[in-house]
Amino acid sequence: VQLQASGGGLVPPGDSLSLSCALSGVNLDYYAIAWFRQAPGNERDWVSCINSAKSTHYSDSVTGRFTISRDNARNTVYLQMNNLRPEDTAVYYCAADPRGGGYCLAIPNYRYWGQGTQVTVSS
Repeated sequence: VQLQASGGGLVPPGDSLSLSCALSGVNLDYYAIAWFRQAPGNERDWVSCINSAKSTHYSDSVTGRFTISRDNARNTVYLQMNNLRPEDTAVYYCAADPRGGGYCLAIPNYRYWGQGTQVTVSS
């Protein structure tokens, strides 16, 4: 199983970015996918998740600004990030777990991880 995260970059505050997480080696249909982020000197934080039924959840810091979605036909999950702030600067990681049918927030340790993509929000 491999996850490939992409779409990061350098943008000014208020701008948008769309991250992609492409899954290979398995069928995305049955998987829960989560996005995490880690800023320098900080611990890794959970950002958002989506289960196989497309139920979504967001951290308080991104609610109303970020949207997670999935395209099972493309085996890809997206994170649309709008109204970006400097505090959103971090390496963003996607993770997958085959326990996709339940509450994605309740998955304690996602099984598979991608390599991360850098998001920098700065003027």
